[in-house]
Amino acid sequence: MTRIDEILQPFAWFGIKLGLESSQSLLERLGNPQRQVPIVHVAGSNGKGSVCAYLSTVLMAAGYRVGRYTSPHLVDWNERIWLNGQLIAPVALEHTLKQVVAAIAPDAPAPTQFEIITAAAWVYFAQQKVDVAVIEVGLGGRLDATNVCDRPLACVITTISREHWQRLGPTLADIAREKAGILKPGCPAVVGPLPPEAMAVVRQRIAELGCPAVYPVPATPIEAGWAESHGIQYPLPLAGAMQLHNSALAIAALKWLQAQGWNLPDAIIARGIAQTQWPGRLQWLTWQGYPLLIDGAHNSEGAIALRQYVDQVLAHGQPYTLAGDVCFNIGQGGVTWIIGMMRNKDHREVLAALLQPGDRLFLVPVPDNPAAEPETLALLAQEICPDLQECQPFTDVFEALTVAVTPPKATDAGIAAAKPSLTVLAGSLYLIGHFLAKVHA
Repeated sequence: MTRIDEILQPFAWFGIKLGLESSQSLLERLGNPQRQVPIVHVAGSNGKGSVCAYLSTVLMAAGYRVGRYTSPHLVDWNERIWLNGQLIAPVALEHTLKQVVAAIAPDAPAPTQFEIITAAAWVYFAQQKVDVAVIEVGLGGRLDATNVCDRPLACVITTISREHWQRLGPTLADIAREKAGILKPGCPAVVGPLPPEAMAVVRQRIAELGCPAVYPVPATPIEAGWAESHGIQYPLPLAGAMQLHNSALAIAALKWLQAQGWNLPDAIIARGIAQTQWPGRLQWLTWQGYPLLIDGAHNSEGAIALRQYVDQVLAHGQPYTLAGDVCFNIGQGGVTWIIGMMRNKDHREVLAALLQPGDRLFLVPVPDNPAAEPETLALLAQEICPDLQECQPFTDVFEALTVAVTPPKATDAGIAAAKPSLTVLAGSLYLIGHFLAKVHA
């Protein structure tokens, strides 16, 4: 356990607590650092991280001093707080967390881990005198600990799907109402493609608050790996068709800033988009010499986007070039899915979006988290897609990976069985983080 874990561990027992009173009280005792930080606030069910990555990278490319706060982290806590392309140093995070913990009122209810680390981000960004911070909502919006600024430079709502419904409400309208809670009177709003039920709620809230609003259409693909939005042509560094939506949303928000006097020439916007990185989402790497696709898809919308991308890869034929110009022969066979999911996710919708006849499915636990039982997921998967080539639970993700990439045994006729062409690790960012922590240890 690191020193940062030791500082945050006592607050893990308080779980998730929606509401602003605790955060506002704590920030007041810290001198209200959030009032010193101009922000772009980003909410949504999917795409928040990518949009935050685009925004922060472009603003940095334009010469601004930029902070970025995102969650969850994949491996280490300091991934959540980013300043001009660098993660906060562990010693700086430790120092800032101690400042926050020391400011907790002795007679106040204990804050949650998320409230503590969010307060640390505000303190750090204020001390570092950032020109702007790009802030990702943790859960929902209206009552999220990040929602403590009265005048954001712009608010972005990426997508809305039925996730965290246990806390945000059972319908898309309920969830949209919570996400629209980041909107502020008169502050620009950039809104992505939403289901009609959700869009009606968001539009109503925009009208009530008098927010100037824009609803950008997806970027237009113009050639392999390139897109155009708002008259700007740029290479797309992040994989998947959803990046046509996410990049267009980011550019629309940057155009609002441009109109408010920020120095953001179109050429800088294109350069910043091209330089963006966002690990753990449709990321290619190798494991034991085999190509492996990892993605944190954890809800139905993310699963649909992942399946669409996988189908595009399989249709691409051979060879397929990964990052770093490493070339692999990826054929057109089935997919081996290695999936672990949190207990509170909609398992049926995710599995239905991912699985097709002939695929193999290996279910694994998500260590150190309240995860769904692999055996339970296996039974559900066989009900959803009875024509899977193989479906079995494993006790460890690396055991499943080893089986996934092991060449199959020869058949009775002496002919090697067809090996599935692609292995995908998905289902939870916490699972992706566990994998990355182990392989990079």
